[in-house]
Amino acid sequence: MSELRNYQSRPGQTQSATMIDEGLRAYMLKVYNLMALGLAITGIAAFATFQLAVSSPAFAQAIYGSPLRWVVILAPVAMVFFLSFRIHKMSVAAAQTTFWVYAAMMGLSLSSIFLIYTGASIVQTFFVTAASFGALSLYGYTTKRDLSAMGSFLMMGLFGLIIASLVNLFMASSALDFAISVIGVLIFAGLTAYDTQSIKESYHESNSSEMAGRNAIMGALRLYLDFINLFLFLLRFLGNRN
Repeated sequence: MSELRNYQSRPGQTQSATMIDEGLRAYMLKVYNLMALGLAITGIAAFATFQLAVSSPAFAQAIYGSPLRWVVILAPVAMVFFLSFRIHKMSVAAAQTTFWVYAAMMGLSLSSIFLIYTGASIVQTFFVTAASFGALSLYGYTTKRDLSAMGSFLMMGLFGLIIASLVNLFMASSALDFAISVIGVLIFAGLTAYDTQSIKESYHESNSSEMAGRNAIMGALRLYLDFINLFLFLLRFLGNRN
């Protein structure tokens, strides 16, 4: 009789597990789609800003050679903190709009890479980053290993990387710059896997569609930042300067 009861309970359990798995796939697909659209907005904004700067010396001087450049550089940083601290008080639509605006402002900030590196090397580095990011994110999604300890270690390393980068602004050491680039690639490679696993787990913590929507936007923001930073650090190695 107990075997019969166990047998009868299996179809319901299987159906429930299937529904959860389908919900998780839909949730992760939404996260990746949001991230990809954010990257597309950034790329379009960066290239359009560069083209406008090429055709208008006055605009180029304003955005690259005047104090306005600090606004362009620091505004995306301010928006990241704003979205991180305010998202749970925002509607899903407002949070998503803020993410799009942030992605566009990041494009303005990154437009200067077209002045420094050749277009071919930027495209090449983008595809290398995309392939690396995809493999690392797939590992974070599929692995059964708990990456939380690695994530804590990487976050401490990230703070150290920021401090070292600030110090090197004054030292201008090529050796330290090379070390920062290597460590930066390793840190954001690890964070890509860790963040993917963390975002996957956040699906099970969402107790409403509104919360799931906010979590998906924050997950997209985290992966977006991992991708952008991995791309910029790889560009230091793979990019050919103009």
